[in-house]
Amino acid sequence: MDSARKALVLQGGGALGSYQAGVYEALSRRGHHPDWVAGVSIGAINAALIAGNAPSKRVERLHEFWNLVSSAPPQQLPSWFGDRAMQNQWSANAATMFGIPGFFRPRASPLLLMGNAAPELSYYDTSPLRETLERLVDFDRINAPGGMRLSVGAVDIVSGDSRYFDSGETKIGPEHIMASGALPPGFPPVQVGTHYFWDGGLVSNTPLQYVLDAQPHTEPLMVWQVDLFNARGAMPTTLSEVMERQKDITYSSRTRRNTDALAANLNLQQAIADLIDRLPPALREDPSVAAVQAQLTHQPIDVFHLIYRDKPYETESKDYEFSRATVEEHWAAGLRDMNQTLAHPEALRSEVQTNGVTTFDLADPSNERVERPI
Repeated sequence: MDSARKALVLQGGGALGSYQAGVYEALSRRGHHPDWVAGVSIGAINAALIAGNAPSKRVERLHEFWNLVSSAPPQQLPSWFGDRAMQNQWSANAATMFGIPGFFRPRASPLLLMGNAAPELSYYDTSPLRETLERLVDFDRINAPGGMRLSVGAVDIVSGDSRYFDSGETKIGPEHIMASGALPPGFPPVQVGTHYFWDGGLVSNTPLQYVLDAQPHTEPLMVWQVDLFNARGAMPTTLSEVMERQKDITYSSRTRRNTDALAANLNLQQAIADLIDRLPPALREDPSVAAVQAQLTHQPIDVFHLIYRDKPYETESKDYEFSRATVEEHWAAGLRDMNQTLAHPEALRSEVQTNGVTTFDLADPSNERVERPI
């Protein structure tokens, strides 16, 4: 689908987000530049770094951000300090105690000693993230006419409703990106206008539904969906593994279910439109029937679904473990997975013009693609 709009859809997942940066680098190297990037939480930050910079600067800015947030000691503990799982846990513990450079820092508030009764709304201060975004993201570029479309998801704290801030409708600033990643109780609510917002992952950790809803059904669409939590995993044997599986299932199962449900709904609409084509001309050409058919007809939508697959030594702290070694591993994995996908041009189905939705999974560590027509 060479003429299709190309959307990059980025899930939330904290420190795992450097995998998405590697995916984008692979796309960029091959000349695949999205027209639209949508994200939630860390996906929103990566999306802003992409949309808010010239194509020649995007990978560089992503590197600046991920080098900054992985710069706190200990970047790499000595080999004698336990196995890799223990080193990663130590790094994660350091992040909770001391914060992450350019991202968040602990609140120096004695009120937090009151525990759950403390009149504070978060454990950390995210003002360093605002400074980082203002330095690395050109918001004038995001808001300029004709630029790459940017959509980021958040949750209205009072109504509980999901809300997307879209550069096609809203002037985007640092506060919109921060709202998308304001995961409680670690991070504070972010005010946008007269409303306060938390992390969009509380309602839906992937913006795929928003992209499909907002995409005109008269135009073809190709989606690269990059998820950071894998629904499949082994039976836990420790409490740490229990917590990890709980997190994986919470943030991934809804993604798969939502993807399948959305695809099934759109394909049902397309099937009805195809049936209308088989009606007698007198019925088919009736204005009301023609209007319904036009509304139900969807141009081809291909969703290429990549999922980060964690290493055996990664534990439940993997989304807040920001050591340099781990960040670089995640980036390299994203670069490898996307390169191996793009090495098979037939996977992009540019010659296929089937209306409705077809999803493709990067199915397993061997990177074989599985077509999942819904």
